[in-house]
Amino acid sequence: MRVTIADVAREAGVSKTTVSRVINTKGEVDRTTAARVREVIAQLGYVPSSGAVGLARGSSRTVGMLVPSLTWPWMGELLQGVVDTVEAADYGLLLFTCNRGAESVQRFTSQVSARAFDGLVVVEPENTLGHLTELHRDGLPIVLIDDRGHHPEFPSVVTTNHEGGASAARHLHAAGRTRPLVLTGPQHFGCVRDRTAGFRSVLPTGLVVEGDFTERGGRLAVEELLARDVTFDSVFAHNDISAAGVLRALRAAGRRVPDDIAVVGFDDIPMAEHTEPPLTTVRQPTRRMGETAARMLLSHLGGTPVPEGPAVLPTELVVRHSAP
Repeated sequence: MRVTIADVAREAGVSKTTVSRVINTKGEVDRTTAARVREVIAQLGYVPSSGAVGLARGSSRTVGMLVPSLTWPWMGELLQGVVDTVEAADYGLLLFTCNRGAESVQRFTSQVSARAFDGLVVVEPENTLGHLTELHRDGLPIVLIDDRGHHPEFPSVVTTNHEGGASAARHLHAAGRTRPLVLTGPQHFGCVRDRTAGFRSVLPTGLVVEGDFTERGGRLAVEELLARDVTFDSVFAHNDISAAGVLRALRAAGRRVPDDIAVVGFDDIPMAEHTEPPLTTVRQPTRRMGETAARMLLSHLGGTPVPEGPAVLPTELVVRHSAP
């Protein structure tokens, strides 16, 4: 059952008018009382209707952004795209991470309850889609970046993961590679399933190993296959970090790249140009994804209806020396 303003007022021992004044920062409210009301709001997880709050106090001209972590290799480019667009529109940005799990989510929820921002751009942290859907239904405008194949009811920005996988396969096939290894990320991610399906639509292969998007995971996967004398002439790794681990393992085993084994990654993070050899990879337009998501959210806040389907941005194969 949804928490109401009456619930907050009853728990805090004040009137609904006082709660409304605290939420909308209007009217004189004793500092101690206001602090108690905010604490109750956070404890109960109360989310005011964004429409009601907007009418009462106007826009905060602030956008929130929720991400799992800032350590993800492409997060900097994505964040820069959001920042550039938001600041150009004279909005501020509040950034939230989920590094502390449930504690981080609770802190974020308290800021939603206090209406510290007008709308939210999200790179979905694990196991939060249901909570975000509730917030959206309660009136919080949300745009999701990379919906992981979940297809939520609010707008999203995605990239062509299926075509990206297919482009990697076409490139390897044209180079005469016939025995590819596909090193995926976690299979519950929609992007992983799409990249695998796209690749196998061009180069069917039964050699598919689930990885974890880490350098260590890529290195250990290849070390294990080589130890078992499994034969492959190319690797399609689902991100550049795991591809770097693949390159490291091949080099340690005395395999030449690309002469013996070609390697293709995904993302085109800055590191891809500086591996040994430089990495052929499928570029995600991460900065454009951030810009597009921010523009969609700002347009919605300005009264423009959001598109029914996701905004889809194309990937691009970048050829370097690991798979010329």
